[in-house]
Amino acid sequence: MKIAVITGASSGMGREFVYALDKKGYDELWVIARREDRLKALQAECQTPVRVMALDLMKRESFDRYRQALEEAKPEIQSLVNAAGFGLFGTFMEMDLDRQLDIIEINDKALTAMCYLSVPYMPAGSDIVNLASNSSWQPVPYINVYGASKAYVMSFSRALGVELKAKGIHVMAVAPGWIKTEFFDHAIHDDTIKYFDRFYTAKQVIDKAMKDLRKKKAVSILGLPVQAQVKLIKHLPVSLVMKIWCGQQKK
Repeated sequence: MKIAVITGASSGMGREFVYALDKKGYDELWVIARREDRLKALQAECQTPVRVMALDLMKRESFDRYRQALEEAKPEIQSLVNAAGFGLFGTFMEMDLDRQLDIIEINDKALTAMCYLSVPYMPAGSDIVNLASNSSWQPVPYINVYGASKAYVMSFSRALGVELKAKGIHVMAVAPGWIKTEFFDHAIHDDTIKYFDRFYTAKQVIDKAMKDLRKKKAVSILGLPVQAQVKLIKHLPVSLVMKIWCGQQKK
């Protein structure tokens, strides 16, 4: 049984990945998120059979359930998409500690666990897509923990791609700019972040990611302005990059 596994599938980027992978001829799509009702709605929207897995990836027992499902079904995972994640905008010391630790739990620890558990079921020619961010490239004051968590995703994805190359498994990080999804409903803690230069849609990001995946790119970045920004950042002192960012936010 050939499958694709998508985390964060109930909304935003994860849901758009489900729609994109629905067209690829898998035997099943395994969709993972906390909100079971939204996952069940995907069953009616997709032409591919959808297996609903209502799991909270901030809880370690969820990985035991995922591992058990793999052992029982023994599927061939052709695509793993780690799209689950969230962030918070605000001053580090003024935000709840537990919520900030949750960012690391879902953005980094869960993504790492999903890769570890899935790779043994992935044949040559399969792929892993990890959702990073334009915040992966530099420290980002006032989106501090989120930016650091996405820097981990970028570093982990690139290194994992090298390790899995011999197995024929391709790894790609997706590093979008601002995307208007439910992410913002949860991320905005106060009015600390005021400046957003441009927004893209989740569908635009995923369409570009699917094209880049076919080209076996290591990183997918949508938009020439964002690509130019990434190139420029690599040549500027980190202190200057942070100063420019803080200036944009009137800090």
